[in-house]
Amino acid sequence: MAPQTTVPDKALAGLREDLAGEVLVPGDPGYDEARAVFNGMIDRRPAVIAQCETPEDVSNAVVFGRETGLPIAVRGGGHSVAGTALNDGGLVVDLRRMHAVVVDPEAMTVRVEGGATMSHLDHACRPFHVAVTGGRASTTGVGGFTLGGGSGWLERKFGLACDNLLSLDLITAEGKHVHTDAEENPDLFWALHGGGGNFGVVTSMTLRVHPLPEFSFAMLLFPKEAGPDVVRAYRDLLTDAPDEAGGGVIYLNAPPEEFIPVEMQGTLLSGALVTWAGPAAEVRGFAEPLFALKPPVELLMDLPYVDFQCMLDDPPGMRNYWSAEYLSAFPDPAVDVFCARADGMIVPSGMQHVLFPLGGRVARGPADSPIPWRSAPWGVHPFAVWEDPADDERAIQWVRDVRADVLPWSTGAVYLNFTGDEGRQRVVEGFGAENYQRLARVKAAYDPDNVFRFNHNIAPAA
Repeated sequence: MAPQTTVPDKALAGLREDLAGEVLVPGDPGYDEARAVFNGMIDRRPAVIAQCETPEDVSNAVVFGRETGLPIAVRGGGHSVAGTALNDGGLVVDLRRMHAVVVDPEAMTVRVEGGATMSHLDHACRPFHVAVTGGRASTTGVGGFTLGGGSGWLERKFGLACDNLLSLDLITAEGKHVHTDAEENPDLFWALHGGGGNFGVVTSMTLRVHPLPEFSFAMLLFPKEAGPDVVRAYRDLLTDAPDEAGGGVIYLNAPPEEFIPVEMQGTLLSGALVTWAGPAAEVRGFAEPLFALKPPVELLMDLPYVDFQCMLDDPPGMRNYWSAEYLSAFPDPAVDVFCARADGMIVPSGMQHVLFPLGGRVARGPADSPIPWRSAPWGVHPFAVWEDPADDERAIQWVRDVRADVLPWSTGAVYLNFTGDEGRQRVVEGFGAENYQRLARVKAAYDPDNVFRFNHNIAPAA
């Protein structure tokens, strides 16, 4: 357990007086609940948790942290696999009380506060039959997701979440309020399209939304042994697919659900998920090569996007370790090593071995972007989720082995939201050296002391 940091009583009393929200310290009711994050491997004890309700609260909390010398972490949804929403002995600026979402259907925009989750966003958009690319879990925070790039089921149709950013408001390391858009502070606006939480605490953002009158999906599940045929068929189907198509091909542990035959429950399956920005009748025709493989389990249905977003939620508190590689191609030898690595998955567990298709609006996004991985046609995402600490070494090694297997086809650039702490060089490679240098210059302008460093950190340029 990390040593406790003593905060002067007078300073703490001042913070409580300055905040409309609540201030929690170790021993307070609700403190342990407030410090829990999605990844059960993370057990950190901040000295102070400032549960902010307004941008002024955020500013006051940041100034308090600077004046008391406390390291500052920022919490939105708390889904970072590295646990960067917390620290030991420091201050956590907790945005979860700031979760308002306002849709303007005439302007086709949505304003999202910094602590909102995908569930808040999707439910607000549903009555207007509009959407923007969201994360693949309803409990993911919109802020960290979007600032890191924002890859989700609708990305081939609507682009990455950050591609839809119109403006942002944030609190700087000095506690100042700053607005940014394409015209005002344009370098900062550019950096926030993938550069993460390095530049300030985003208290609200405005995004473009798109019409989504219908949404549907097909989930086809097969025995593990069918995996190579399923992966090749999916690869061929999604290559040059229409933008409406998304999803992924996956190995997963079969859950004890009614739609899965009893003899398959608890076993490792291969599967193909096709999401579709349109009606289920269109999915059936598009995905016919997959249906032709005669899957034992077929799910095909129209479903509101907001409901689909909740279907694949993993429970919080499990042990998590993830990574990713983005590939320039996915030829048959890559298929072979991808499928062979499924044999190393823990059964039973929540582990998932996923191949995501990119392309579409992702590839056609802004050329001047901090996100070089958008040009990759495929992303491999080993997603280890398990319960028993005795399996830690095995699960982590499996993720690393998946990455090593596909390195011959990797571009080197990576969606950092899918990774934990893999070192500074991995961050540089994720952005590309030239982008990283430009981001470092923006960092130096807005956070020269690297106050906001609990993230995939970009060191300020000298």
